[in-house]
Amino acid sequence: MPLVTTNEMLKKAQAGHYAVGAFNVENMEMVMAVIKAAEEMNSPVIMQTTPSTVKYAGLDYYLAMVRTAAERASVPVAIHLDHGSSFELAMQALRTGYTSIMIDGSHGSFEENVALTRRVADACLPSQISVEAELGKVGGKEDDLEAENDSPYTDPQHAKEFAERTNATSLAVAIGTAHGLYQGTPKLDFERLAAIREVVSIPLVLHGASGIGDEDIKKAISLGIAKINIHTELCQAAMEAINEHKDEPFLAVERAVRQAVKERAMYKIKLFGDDGRADE
Repeated sequence: MPLVTTNEMLKKAQAGHYAVGAFNVENMEMVMAVIKAAEEMNSPVIMQTTPSTVKYAGLDYYLAMVRTAAERASVPVAIHLDHGSSFELAMQALRTGYTSIMIDGSHGSFEENVALTRRVADACLPSQISVEAELGKVGGKEDDLEAENDSPYTDPQHAKEFAERTNATSLAVAIGTAHGLYQGTPKLDFERLAAIREVVSIPLVLHGASGIGDEDIKKAISLGIAKINIHTELCQAAMEAINEHKDEPFLAVERAVRQAVKERAMYKIKLFGDDGRADE
């Protein structure tokens, strides 16, 4: 089927108290694996690329792979620019054909973030393309993007004002997660998340979810998270498969990578409660 936006996908997740899996895909094997996982679980799915992966091959290259996979798939598929770092990159993604765009203005001041997000949202509105924003700063490292470890959490009242002023269609919140590998056990601020949910009506997004315990994921979903990003765990699954099959022919290694990534994605889809939701 054709690519879809995340607008209805996330609204349904929010209303149904589950979360849609958003998986960062680095190459064709990962695209094929995640699509296959979504089909076997009968779940909608979001495929993501970051600015660093875009630098590697280009927006059009990743779009072509995901669009081809989506057209062959039996479930709804969206393609999302994760952590769009500038208005110019966001507009490139819009013109190329991405159906969902994140503009990350969280490294600027609150007013700068509002202005940048509103500018992108206004540009995407005529074509109804989804716009995700971030308020507060999720720590750690996402590809070439690195945030300070002492980044502030999202303030609920700031989140309310931000959502009202920007017209973003979803909001990534900082409640204690971090990108990349955790050095210890992360402690999520569920009280803060509940307070944000009370005053913000648009779907909420959890970044840095790789390595978060299953019970914490379930609790975050129960408190309003509707989209969950997974990247590091897919890369770990791929590397484990490569190491295990390194002495085998190259095509065998590729197949092993696809299987490992598919299995990890299927586990996450089930955990998020997204399985069986494609027909809703």
